[in-house]
Amino acid sequence: MLTPGHYTTLPENFFARLSPRPVRKAELIRLNKPLASDLGLDSDWLSSDAGIAFLTTGARPDGLGPIAMAYAGHQFGHFVPSLGDGRAMLIGEAQDHEGILRDIHLKGSGPTPFSRRGDGRAALGPVLREYVISEAMHALNIPTTRALAALTTGETVMRETPMPGGIIARVAQSHVRVGTFQYFAAQGDQDAVRILADHVIERLYPELSSAQNSYLALLEAIITRQAELVAKWMLVGFVHGVMNTDNMAISGETIDFGPCAFLDEYDPGKVFSFIDENGRYAYGKQPDMALWNLGRLAEALLPLLDQDREQAIALARTALMSFDDSFGTAYLDGWRRKLGFFTSEEQDAPLIGRLLTAMHHNGSDFTLTFRSLSDITCADDDTPFVELFSDADDIRSWLKDWQERTGREQQTDSERRNAMHAANPRIIPRNHQVEAVIQAALKGDFNPFHMLVEALADPFSNRDDGLDTPPSMQERIQNTFCGT
Repeated sequence: MLTPGHYTTLPENFFARLSPRPVRKAELIRLNKPLASDLGLDSDWLSSDAGIAFLTTGARPDGLGPIAMAYAGHQFGHFVPSLGDGRAMLIGEAQDHEGILRDIHLKGSGPTPFSRRGDGRAALGPVLREYVISEAMHALNIPTTRALAALTTGETVMRETPMPGGIIARVAQSHVRVGTFQYFAAQGDQDAVRILADHVIERLYPELSSAQNSYLALLEAIITRQAELVAKWMLVGFVHGVMNTDNMAISGETIDFGPCAFLDEYDPGKVFSFIDENGRYAYGKQPDMALWNLGRLAEALLPLLDQDREQAIALARTALMSFDDSFGTAYLDGWRRKLGFFTSEEQDAPLIGRLLTAMHHNGSDFTLTFRSLSDITCADDDTPFVELFSDADDIRSWLKDWQERTGREQQTDSERRNAMHAANPRIIPRNHQVEAVIQAALKGDFNPFHMLVEALADPFSNRDDGLDTPPSMQERIQNTFCGT
């Protein structure tokens, strides 16, 4: 059942109320029917004129208008005290089959009071990119916003060149961000910070309501979720690209797919965002940046943690120190699964490190390396794996140590391969493939987009579709853009 949502019951300074603004000629590109069904939404209605109006302007059957949420944020380390939904709106809330409430949110839906002289629109390319990658993340079992629908608007938006406009309807447990807390903290509005924290506890962390210090427990829970989320990113080679505090969801879901991408060759210093000239959000720096963002959240929550500021700082510092343990555990456990280890040994971390070093030195493809390693367990031929490295002797030495390590466990080769296949995807949304479907769509052909979305919904199975092929030198994408 579609409802206005709990966030609209908060004080008026938490958001701006909007009136639906129709677009010229909206057309549905793709509707995520399984997700709609999970939310109890009628796909036939969503495909109708009324449903398309809902998915593009927030026009609801009950006549209640959408809202634009207020928030601030550190953008590449520089604080901006007022950002907000400048091209987005929260249009309602629905309950999924597990009883979890989900926000429905539009992106590219037009100007709001937070647009900061922007047009509030989105170009078609970034809309398709977000649809592809957010749904791929879901299939990879990584917490993420979901894509409910992608639509064209029949309008042109001006970026570097004129581009067709698009809107994405996305779903998340919440669109509250670290920057939402910062917005009120920067104003010195402690009552608003408390109201927001109470809302987040009720909506996302109800088990914390009875804690002795529920606000400290909230900070600790968010730290744990973010640590585990970033570990999952790292384990599939995902680079978010713009880990600003306004792009970190309190729910622990991946949000705002702008200049994001997946690694082809392994490189911890890889940056995809065109504007990240100093590599602040490089692949290997993501854990540090997540912790930095959480530090800003802790600062906003200080007045709630303890009336004594020094004691509040001590509590926040202790909570933040738990990030490394939470991340390290999730990260190392994930690597053990990727390498087919069913037990833990002290030398696992050095063995993992040696492989990553070899991959970096040899420019080995991240996804193919682990998928090929999985297949060695049931094959006599290690050639497909070894050929991913230019230094065959070095990687064969590592492979011998890996085989000795797995040989100390009781699982059969078949059990190990099945477990590794479940941890190592065959396909990811490779940058050149995403760019190819965008270019086809700009020419009016959406078939490649549909085919890629459907293939990525089953990333762990073996199929002969060619989507596991790395890009050629000419196909490599060096930069991606946020599309604002």
